[in-house]
Amino acid sequence: MKVLLLEDELMLQSAIKEYLTDTGYKVSAFEDGQEAYESIVVNNYDLFIFDINIPTIDGLSLLDRVQKEKIHVPTIFISAITEIEQISQAYALGCYDYLKKPFHLKELSLHIERLLKIADIRAKGFIKISKMYAYDVESNCLLFDGEAQLLTHKQSQIMELFALNINKVVDFEMLRHYAWDDSPVDNAIIRAEIHRVRQVLKEDLISTLKGVGYRLLKQQ
Repeated sequence: MKVLLLEDELMLQSAIKEYLTDTGYKVSAFEDGQEAYESIVVNNYDLFIFDINIPTIDGLSLLDRVQKEKIHVPTIFISAITEIEQISQAYALGCYDYLKKPFHLKELSLHIERLLKIADIRAKGFIKISKMYAYDVESNCLLFDGEAQLLTHKQSQIMELFALNINKVVDFEMLRHYAWDDSPVDNAIIRAEIHRVRQVLKEDLISTLKGVGYRLLKQQ
């Protein structure tokens, strides 16, 4: 797998490149947005890892440019920026994930693994949940017998998270991150929203793991 890393903090760049190379990735590293762009247009990459505040072409502008040129590659942003406007812009441009500095390299690796799983699922189009239920990844829509189900935005986010982690534990932190944008919501609020999701579903799909979280079980 070929990764393009855009990071102008050279010590961090070196550490990330060494770690990912040892993990089995082929990494091309750049500290300048224009140089990264020139490499992107002549090479095929499987993953982009972009910092935002980068010389020449910043990470957000670079992703915007390559998207307009129909170069669609799963992208993770790594940045110390915490302003919600720029984070929202990153997601609006099509990034898959956002990792705030500082972070452990193992944490980056986990984000990459999750992203690649999501990207693979998106390529397949939909996730089969039961004989009647499926999740359409392209349109972010829950289907019952082929018909789109009416869900609130929050319920759709929760079902997407469950579908992307089918048969796996989804804990409260994952729900808080994915559906509440890391807002400090109480677990009771999350439990109440899960209860509302269950009321909407026509099948008993979500199991509770007391004190841990939930699991969406694929039905045979």
